[in-house]
Amino acid sequence: MKIVDLKTRCVAIPLNAQLRHNTGVHPGYFLRTILELVTDEGIIGLGEVGGGDQRGALQKLKPRIIGLDPFHLETIKLKVLRSIYYLSNARLYAAIEMACLDIQGKMLNRPLSDLLGGSVRQEMPMIGYLFWRYDRPGGGDDASAEDLADYCVELHETLGVNAMKLKAGVEKPSEEARVLELCRKRLGDEFGLRIDPNGVWSVPTAVQIGRRLEDLNLEYFEDPSWGLQGNAAVRSQVRIPVATNMYPARFDDLAPAIRMGAVDIVLTDIHYWEGPKGVKDLAAICNTFNLGIAMHSGAEFGIELAAMLHTASTIPTMTFAGDAHYHYLTDDIIEGGLMQYKNGCIKVPSGAGLGVTLDEDKMKFYEKYYEEKGDYYARFHQDPRRPEWYPIVGGI
Repeated sequence: MKIVDLKTRCVAIPLNAQLRHNTGVHPGYFLRTILELVTDEGIIGLGEVGGGDQRGALQKLKPRIIGLDPFHLETIKLKVLRSIYYLSNARLYAAIEMACLDIQGKMLNRPLSDLLGGSVRQEMPMIGYLFWRYDRPGGGDDASAEDLADYCVELHETLGVNAMKLKAGVEKPSEEARVLELCRKRLGDEFGLRIDPNGVWSVPTAVQIGRRLEDLNLEYFEDPSWGLQGNAAVRSQVRIPVATNMYPARFDDLAPAIRMGAVDIVLTDIHYWEGPKGVKDLAAICNTFNLGIAMHSGAEFGIELAAMLHTASTIPTMTFAGDAHYHYLTDDIIEGGLMQYKNGCIKVPSGAGLGVTLDEDKMKFYEKYYEEKGDYYARFHQDPRRPEWYPIVGGI
C-alpha cells in the first residue's frame, strides 16, 4: 500500500457566540483544514488541523510522503517532522499521522484505538468550557461572574457535565475568581473546577488569585503565568496542582519542566505532541514521573475529536474529564452531525479507523462559508468591541 495523493480543504462552522480569550476573540466561527490521504488501494484517511488555513503548508509536504506506506509512520515522521528545524511543524505531522492511522484501521477493519493498545473505556467524560462571550444565544454579552456561573449551571443541566474550566485572563482576575466561587456554591463540592489564564497573569497576580482559590479544591490551575519559570514560581507558592497546555507543549521542553518542578499535570494535545502515538509516548513519560494527564481541546471538529476520543480511551491514567469547545459548534462536517453528549460524556466512535465519515454536502457548504468569512488567524489578536486593544503578557 502506498500514499498516492494528499488533498486539503478549509472549512468554517458557525458558533453560538463569539468567544473571548486573552489574545483576542473567536469571531463567531471556528475554522479547520481537512486532510485526505489517498492510497493506491482506494482507502482514504482523514486528518484535521487548526491554526488557520494550512492547505499550503500541507501541500508543501506532499512530495515528501507520496509513495510512502501509511503503516511506516517512523519514516513519515522523519521526512515530515525531523527534516529541517525551521520547517519542523508537529501540528502538520499530527494531521498526517491521524490520517495514516485512519487508513491503517480501515485496512485492518479495527478502530484506531486498537492500534494504540485498545480502549479501557468506551466513553469520555467532558467538561463545560466557559468563555466570556459576546453575542450570546438570545442576545447580549457576558458582563459578570454571575453570567458565567449561570451558563455553567446550564451546561451541567443540559449536557450532564460535572466539571468546568474558565478561560481566564479576559476580565479582572478578581471577577474571574468569583466565577469559580459562584460555581462551587451553586454546583456543590464534587463539581470539578479549573481556571486557565493562558499564562497572561504576572506571577504575583497568579499567586494572589491562586491563594484565594485554594479552599475551593480546584482540580488544577492551568498555565497561571508565562513560561516554565512562571509556572514553577506559582507552583512553589500555591497549594493547587499546576497544569499546562503551553509550558511544556513539546518534548524538547518536557525534561526542563520536570527538573524545574514547573507542572503537576500535562494536557495532551494530538497536534502539539506529534499525533496520537506521540500522545502515548507523552503518557508513558508522565507515568514515569508521576505527572497527571488530561486532554486539551484545540477548537476541533469531528475528525480530530474522534482521534482525541480514541487516543484518550487507551490511556488508563487519564482520569480527568476532557476539554472540549465542541458544545459551542452549531454543526459538524461528519455524517450524522454533531456527536452527542450523554450524562456529560461523548462515546468513542465505533467502526474502522476513526469511525467517522465526511458529509460531502456539509463540506461543500462550509467550504463556501469559509471563503465568505476568511481566515481570522491571519488577522488574529483582535477584539471587535475594542479595536485599539492588544494583549500584554504579565500586565495584570
